[in-house]
Amino acid sequence: MGSFHFGYALLALIISAVLWSFSHGSSKIERGYDIPVVFHGVPEDLVIVEQSTAVVNIRVLGPRAAHREIKPSTMEYPLNLEGAKPGPAVYEVDVTLLEMPPRARILSRSPNRIELTFEVRSRKSVRINPDVAGIPAAGFVMAGVEVNPPRVWLSGARSDVLRLREVMTETVDVEGAIESVEREVRLSLGGGHVWVDQDDPIKVRVDIEPVAPNPVVNEESG
Repeated sequence: MGSFHFGYALLALIISAVLWSFSHGSSKIERGYDIPVVFHGVPEDLVIVEQSTAVVNIRVLGPRAAHREIKPSTMEYPLNLEGAKPGPAVYEVDVTLLEMPPRARILSRSPNRIELTFEVRSRKSVRINPDVAGIPAAGFVMAGVEVNPPRVWLSGARSDVLRLREVMTETVDVEGAIESVEREVRLSLGGGHVWVDQDDPIKVRVDIEPVAPNPVVNEESG
């Protein structure tokens, strides 16, 4: 008799587990996801200088199983910019460009549109100004500073490129140095939409030399 009741109890437990699993797997829930905006077809003669958003937030309704298939880190909202012109532009967000798992449905998106501003791209060669700080050790002096190459090509938004007459390097510290110092450095472009348009490494060399001894003057008594 006891085994009979045990069998019914076990069956009831199995049925409950199946019903719980079914209800949680098929019930629909709503979740939000941030999908990064990725630009395609940017004209080579233009630079994006303003962007209203970097992500599109979508609200998705679907069963838990469908939500588990959504991987925001591997998704993107593709924005085709072919044919763009200088100045402001507005692009409506089209969620049909996003692939969703079966039984998942996008309820809303935010923002509804993406606003961009384009500027003509320009290129310019400017002088590199090495930034050197510190004082060599006692008995030594800086004999000279050399940067190689002395100039660099920059590209970017026309207004940002044209305002630059030179660019500084990151600081080369010679505090307490007793021999020449050579460093491969980065450039400080001061913000804006500008980048270095060449791959050559930039090196700064600071020559450190011993202080020349004062000449001895022989005086003859008269």
